Amino acid sequence: MTPASRTADTTDPAPELRRRWAATVAEARGSRRSAAAGGDPAPDPAPYADNLLDRWREPHRRYHTVEHLTAVLDRIDELATHADDLSVVQLAAWFHDAVYRPDRSENEERSAALAERALPELGVGAARTAEVARLVRLTVTHDPAPDDPDGEVLCDADLAVLAGSPDTYAAYAAAVRAEYAFVPEPDFVVGRSAVLRQLLSLPRLFRTPLGYDRWEHLARRNLSTELELLGG
Repeated sequence: MTPASRTADTTDPAPELRRRWAATVAEARGSRRSAAAGGDPAPDPAPYADNLLDRWREPHRRYHTVEHLTAVLDRIDELATHADDLSVVQLAAWFHDAVYRPDRSENEERSAALAERALPELGVGAARTAEVARLVRLTVTHDPAPDDPDGEVLCDADLAVLAGSPDTYAAYAAAVRAEYAFVPEPDFVVGRSAVLRQLLSLPRLFRTPLGYDRWEHLARRNLSTELELLGG
C-alpha cells in the first residue's frame, strides 16, 4: 500500500485520528513483528494513516468523509463492551469506505481488498486481517448474524447517523444526494427509495442492545419521513 501523494498543509487536519490509528494498529499487532531478517519492527503506521485519510478526503465525497469516519469510530467507542475484538472493529471502520466511488458497485469489495494488502504489511496477523476484510464486506448489507458481535458493533456504528436529529438527518440526506449529483432526480428517487425500504424491512436496524435502545426508534422515524418526502 503506497501512500498517496499529499498536498502541502501548514496544519495537520486530523492529529487525533492519526493518534487513534496508531493505537489501534499497535493493539492489533500485539507483540507481533515483521518477518524481515533481523527481526526489524513492523512498519511505521503513520504513512498508512496518511494514505487512508487522503482517501477519505477525496473531493467527490460529500457524506463518506473524514467526518463520517470519525463518527463511526466514536460510535464504536460507545459500543466497545459488546465487541469481541475491538481493534479489529476499529480497523474495519477505517477501511470500510476507504475506496468509494458513488458510480461503482464494488466499493466494499475493493475496500476489503485494500485492507487485505495493507494490514499484513503493517504486521497485523492473518486471522485479524481476514476478520477486518470480512467486516468491511458485511457493510454491503448491514445484516450481521446473531452470533457476530463484532459485525453488530460495526454495522450499528455505521448506521447510527440514521438516528440523528431532524436537522442532522436532513444534512445527511442532502450529503448523500450531493454524492449522487450525476444521477437524474427520478432515477435517484427510485434508487434511494429502494435503499430506505430495504433498511426498514430489517427486523432490527441495530443489533447491539445499546444501539437498539438509543437509536432504533429515531432511525425508523427518520427513514420513514425521508421515504414519504420522496413519494415512496
